Amino acid sequence: MASMRDIKRRKTSIQSTQQITKAMKLVSTVKLQRAKTAAERSKTYFNEMYATVSSILKRSSNISHPYLNSTGSDKKAVIVVTSNRGLAGGYNSNVIKLVTNDDRFAPDNTYIHAIGKKGRDALFRKGYKIAADYTEVINAPLYKDAVEISNKLLSEYKNGEIGEIYLAYTVFKNTVSQVPRMIKLLPVDLDTAKDVKDIEDGNDSSSRAIMNFEPEEDEALELIIPKYVTSLIHGAMIEAVASENGARMQAMDNATSNAEDMIQSLELGYNRARQAHITQELTEIIGGAEALS
Repeated sequence: MASMRDIKRRKTSIQSTQQITKAMKLVSTVKLQRAKTAAERSKTYFNEMYATVSSILKRSSNISHPYLNSTGSDKKAVIVVTSNRGLAGGYNSNVIKLVTNDDRFAPDNTYIHAIGKKGRDALFRKGYKIAADYTEVINAPLYKDAVEISNKLLSEYKNGEIGEIYLAYTVFKNTVSQVPRMIKLLPVDLDTAKDVKDIEDGNDSSSRAIMNFEPEEDEALELIIPKYVTSLIHGAMIEAVASENGARMQAMDNATSNAEDMIQSLELGYNRARQAHITQELTEIIGGAEALS
């Protein structure tokens, strides 16, 4: 059995850690409220942009455009949105697994565009090439940051340097639920794109009308696709911030509860050790008295 001094020292250490986890939980709670509001405001636009553009392209036929056709390159670019800090449970590792557990993304044919230090460092250690580092962007995501990332990727795509663009991030559902997600940005897969509006309206796919463009489709897509990609990247960053703070709040809450359980267990062990020590002293005193009598 551990000595009372060892138990007391361990209890003091855990209490200090518990104070830190409590403080981190409170900070994450405050940050979550702001991030949650921003995520809820952007979610509708984010989802509608994805559904609308997919619907437009699926309703269109025989479109030939650099943003929609394969460039012939087998290189893939993956925008990986993680955090700059840890202590958020499985938040970062779940996003990283989206890349490492997918056979499409081998280290020799995948370029990582990292938003967040944790994803950047973990994927670099696994042999992936970090093509771009936007670690500071996730601290306060702005639309202009998404524009910069989008412009760089679209330029590489049009030049044939990469053949596909993906986005890995975490969807914020609620305070206790965050879901990692991988979506393909370009080229848009017209065969598998979900015509969300038809499904919601209950329309049969065979009754879809042909999509007409005004101005010409090339000019229209040159405006629509960059805004589409930029909006999805910005929306992903906003959701990722809310998800990070929700995950950290949950992790710190669990850590605080676990620390409380450990403290109670140590208190019980300390009391038992103290009782055993008192009993031993009484036994020695009684034994000594009997020896003198």
